[in-house]
Amino acid sequence: MGNHLTSDIRSLKVSRSRLAGTVKLSGAKNSALRLLAASILTDGEIRLSNFPNGLLDIQVHLEMLEVLGKSYVCEGDRVVIRQEGMLATELAWHKRSIRNTLLILGALTSRYGEGRVPLPGGCKLGERKYDIHVMLLERLGAKVWEEGDFLCARAGSEGVLQGNDIFLPIRSTGATENAILCGVLARGRTTIWNPHIRPEILDLIQMLNKMGATITVFGQKCILVEGKQELRGVEHEVIPDNMEALTWAIGSVITDGDVEILNFPKNHLDVPLVFLKESGMKLYEGKDSVIVKGGTPYPLEISTGPYPGINSDMQPLLAVYGAMCNGVSKIVDLRFPGRYAYAKELGKMGVDFDIQGDLLVIHGGKPLTGAQVEALDLRAGIALLLAGLTAEGETIIENSWQIHRGYENLQVKLQELGIKI
Repeated sequence: MGNHLTSDIRSLKVSRSRLAGTVKLSGAKNSALRLLAASILTDGEIRLSNFPNGLLDIQVHLEMLEVLGKSYVCEGDRVVIRQEGMLATELAWHKRSIRNTLLILGALTSRYGEGRVPLPGGCKLGERKYDIHVMLLERLGAKVWEEGDFLCARAGSEGVLQGNDIFLPIRSTGATENAILCGVLARGRTTIWNPHIRPEILDLIQMLNKMGATITVFGQKCILVEGKQELRGVEHEVIPDNMEALTWAIGSVITDGDVEILNFPKNHLDVPLVFLKESGMKLYEGKDSVIVKGGTPYPLEISTGPYPGINSDMQPLLAVYGAMCNGVSKIVDLRFPGRYAYAKELGKMGVDFDIQGDLLVIHGGKPLTGAQVEALDLRAGIALLLAGLTAEGETIIENSWQIHRGYENLQVKLQELGIKI
């Protein structure tokens, strides 16, 4: 999995170090991937700046667009996407997949009336939650079915999706994005009820509106999408990555560091920053940056939830933070109960924890020791890296390519902060 891109980064070694210096945030992975899916909706030229070209998931998505018939040119933190002629409506892709294929399916069906994409990871319907994506396509008049390892969709008899009310049973980021992508070229009005409004969604909406869409957000209540016949090209700047921002901030605290973080998106992290500042994080705000200084924080008690709450992806980072606190920290993931497999890997390094039902309890303040551990996913991987910076001895992280899925130019940025890996 991922071998075609990752043969040189299957493992990395870290030792106890202190983060100090200045780091500039890359564009947000979770936003950039959605904007790439949106590029399918037009044959106009798409120019994206502050774009994280170095991320593995971004490289996979760009290659997917190329397979469909787009061309792209990357230069620094910019990408230009062009199209001549029609795109293929089948994504013939046999390499590592990403969940964004569901958005590609929605965009293809919206633009061309049909689409066929591989299921992420080759999973079948029911093994992972594709049901909401199927439901929203069906609400707009599409027929959706499985064929082998592919998920297929076709618009109604006229080959155009029809606007409708879409009622989301949970505040799903992916389903909200897909409903928007499908609605912008549907005939008539689409109203998305109970959407998940978060910074990446607003970034997607801003870009689509610049492309000629008419999308109005009514808070967490609903999103109104007026269907258009076509969209034009656009130039757009990707928002900074708030997960990367949180990573460097927490890393600075637990390594007794001194880090200036440029382009820090304070307004995207209001709730987690309240908890972190109350626990003792020393954060000093400048005009376009923040400075975070190290120290011994107090324990945390947090629960994850929809934005503007604490994202489920943040909890492995907060678990490492809790391990550095003197006292007991508690984490409960309300969105994905029991999503604590990474804690066993942290336990190999000496993190003292126990799981009580859906609650992760961390008994902090105990010294960590380097060990051989495995990055089970992207966020688990970066949590292990931060823990390794506080541990005595050497930590070897296997499957470290997972980290490069979401952290651009990782080695360069760590070197700039005084870390060698």
